[in-house]
Parts: sequence; C-alpha cells; structure tokens
Amino acid sequence: MAKATKKQVLGRGLTSILKDSKNKASTISKIKTNYSTEIEISKIILNPFQPRSAFNKEKLEELIISIKNIGLIQPITVKKLSKNEFQLISGERRLRAFKQLKINKIPCYIRKANDQESLEMALVENIHRQDLDAIEIAISYNRLIEEIKLTQEELSDKIGKKRSTVSNYLRLLKLNPIIQSGIKDGFISMGHGRAMINIDDEKLQLSIYEKIISKNLSVRNTERLIKSLKDPHIKKKNSKVLLDFTKEKNKTEKNLDTKVEFIFKNDNSGKIILSFKSKSDFQRIVKKINE
Repeated sequence: MAKATKKQVLGRGLTSILKDSKNKASTISKIKTNYSTEIEISKIILNPFQPRSAFNKEKLEELIISIKNIGLIQPITVKKLSKNEFQLISGERRLRAFKQLKINKIPCYIRKANDQESLEMALVENIHRQDLDAIEIAISYNRLIEEIKLTQEELSDKIGKKRSTVSNYLRLLKLNPIIQSGIKDGFISMGHGRAMINIDDEKLQLSIYEKIISKNLSVRNTERLIKSLKDPHIKKKNSKVLLDFTKEKNKTEKNLDTKVEFIFKNDNSGKIILSFKSKSDFQRIVKKINE
C-alpha cells in the first residue's frame, strides 16, 4: 500500500503540484530545519559569480516536486548587502524552485563574505554537483585558479581531486569553442575531447569532430584515427578502414544487444571485443552468435 502511495506522489505532474493551493508555504514551514533565518525572496539578488551557465529543466521540476512534498532540505546561502538586500552565494536552483512555487520566503544561511569568498564558495559548491558538464567544471576550475589565485596543486587539495584530474579538465578549454559546445551539449564525450587536445590545428580539430559525429566513432576509434593522422608510417587506407567499419560495428551491437569494439592493426588484422554484464548475459551472447 505504501509503495502505491509513493508511486502516485511521484507520478503527479508539475502543473498539478503548482496548482495545488491546499499545500503551499504553510506546509513547508512546518518542516523542522536548522537554518539561520527566512528571507523574503524579493530581497535576494542573484549571484554574479554563478559558474553554472544552464539549468536542467527536468532536474528543476524534480526539485520543485520534492520541495512541495517534503520541504527544503538544504537552505540557500546568502550574504547581506544592506538592511533590505541580500546576494545569493549558492542555491540558485533552489531559489528558482521557490519562485515557481510562489513562496514568498526561503530558508537561508547568512554568511559574511567578500566578492572573492562569494566566488570561491559558489564555484566549489557547484564543482561537487553531479549535473555539471565537463566544460562547466573546467571553467569553474579555471576561474578558481585565475580569480582566487590558486595553483593547480592548491586547487586539487581544496576540492579533493587528483591534480591529474584537474589538469585533464583544464586542458579541455584549449579546444575549439565549437567542440567545447559539443561536449556541453552531449554530442561527444570528455574522452573524445581529450583525444583531440594535442592537435594544435583548429581546422583539423573540427574535421575530426565532424567525423566523430557523422561516423559515430567511439573514443578508442577516435584515438586511433588521430594516431593515423599524426604518424606518416600509417597508410591513409588504414584510417579509411577504421571509418568504414563503423556501420558494421553499430549493426553488430544492435544484433547482439551489447557493446562491441573493433580493434585494427596497421596490417588490417585485428580483433573483436564483446562486453557482457553477467554469466547469463555471456551465455545469451554466445547463443546468439551460434544461431
């Protein structure tokens, strides 16, 4: 019975949630929180240092439904500018949710912070969120280094990431802006971007980028393509073979319902790697091959 009730709650549309007049701010205010105070939303201005350039609409709607049903778990953080004005340090998505719910006040932590500290808090908080894309993370790292005057090693210690991880993200900013947009929009992965980093010729970068998308190249095949372009001893026909077998790869993956990898050597020999998730999945694939 409890499961059915939960399903009904999750199944409610955002429109019905927003139109529900029986359960507004009064319900949310009953939930115990450990915040400093409640502040009128009209008195809060947005953070000019916000590193996030886009907000996922679906995630925002999920947050709105969550706040409506169980209240705000984590208050936003602001700093006081004057008696009737506060500046958001972190929590813009939570603030947007409250605005859509037409709730006049929001729980807040009030922090004393100058502009540099506000930037640092906003950047560090956003870096640890799961929905940032690789380019947004790279930009945040770069701003911390340039505007907070941190070294890569200091940044690594501050955010709890390996220095090599920080370096790999930062190097993405060397890519052509069109390719950066492709990573942000999900057309290619961070791995594809990393494979192109050492190519200085932007026209060649873009040419490879177009081939990745048009031929649906994996990261490994992209790396092999780039290697063939760099190494004069690898014949051009080998890179053509690599590209020509993409359709066969996709067809094989569809037929076997698993990830397939074609690995080519310079003499056109190679091997096929099939992935399986369990013993039963392995048996399924073998049976499919032997049919």
